[in-house]
Amino acid sequence: MRARSDRFELRRCLPFIFLHAGCLAVLWVGWSWTAVALAAALYFVRMFAITGFYHRYFSHRTFHTSRWMQFAFAVLGNTSVQRGALWWAAVHRHHHKHADQEHDVHSPGLSGFWWAHIGWMTSSKNFPTDYGVIRDLAKFPELVFLNRFDLVIPAIFGALLFALGEILRWLAPGLGTTGGQLFVWGFFVSTVVLLHGTLLINSLAHVFGSRRFATDDDSRNNLLLALITLGEGWHNNHHRYMGTARQGFYWWEIDITYYALKALSWTGLIWDLKPVPVSIYEEARQPRGSADAA
Repeated sequence: MRARSDRFELRRCLPFIFLHAGCLAVLWVGWSWTAVALAAALYFVRMFAITGFYHRYFSHRTFHTSRWMQFAFAVLGNTSVQRGALWWAAVHRHHHKHADQEHDVHSPGLSGFWWAHIGWMTSSKNFPTDYGVIRDLAKFPELVFLNRFDLVIPAIFGALLFALGEILRWLAPGLGTTGGQLFVWGFFVSTVVLLHGTLLINSLAHVFGSRRFATDDDSRNNLLLALITLGEGWHNNHHRYMGTARQGFYWWEIDITYYALKALSWTGLIWDLKPVPVSIYEEARQPRGSADAA
């Protein structure tokens, strides 16, 4: 499949159509502060699972954790319906190797905004997992299982949300929520917003922002994207040195994911968070040369 040419495929769009169409069900189930609060909480918790673990742990191994902890966050990240952690990591490692070059699967400079944002995910060429670039992760059968059957966890997650809503309808009717309402807001609405928030890094973080480092790609630092994605918007920093657990290299660069990882490290659940090397800070103090500010 990877030998095929990149092209839009309608059948690969069906899951995305399903997710977006599901949001329209708010017209039938209505809303409550409970449902909206749950949707917002699930956005931030699952965004952290994507940024802190799918990205900074599985893709770049910027800290260490236990096998049980990596499995737990692989499950939590899987509820975001962004496929398995192994596929996600393989695609991202490929992106760094070919960033904004011919073989980059989601470069907005080469393929335009919509293809970089979501179009590339509709192509069968990008569907298989390249286990050759994630041998360090493929040795864990539980991660391979989650990756192969990546719709199992979202289905269970949706069922649990519905069950929670029904329990609250029975035990706490004053909250004004139902199973259907929590399912629609917690699964469909929260997941769709989370998906597009994550994908904005592909489509916009190589277009809008400033460039501290003269990297070989078009990566840029963008405060707004950093706020939306809990710190992933410091993309030029990240492309200059991907081996650190933090992407906001300075205190004024808000990086909520790093703050949460640091807090987790105090509990002993994760450890050995890799810092930004002194040489990178020294480089940042030099004239930018060809790095352009937007």
